[in-house]
Amino acid sequence: MGCCAGTIVFAGAPRLALFVLWLVTDRLSIAFDSFWPGLAGFVLLPYTTVLYVLAYAPGPGVTGIGWAFVVLGVLLDLSSYSSGAYSQRNVNRPA
Repeated sequence: MGCCAGTIVFAGAPRLALFVLWLVTDRLSIAFDSFWPGLAGFVLLPYTTVLYVLAYAPGPGVTGIGWAFVVLGVLLDLSSYSSGAYSQRNVNRPA
């Protein structure tokens, strides 16, 4: 049940998922040496940051299939930015 709820939160609101990860776990402090990369990821690339934090392993870092998930996060972030611009373009079009 918890996994399903986490997936729903992640899919709908990656910033909320990052906030919950920060409150409940220490994954953000494990993945990032400083506060600033996490904050920048929270503001600019939330999907990428969530997937990076989840794919990060202490010691080796992100390896193998984890990088595929990080790239998926980048694509999700880019698509969320571009879909907003596309929808605004259609709204402002005269009928």
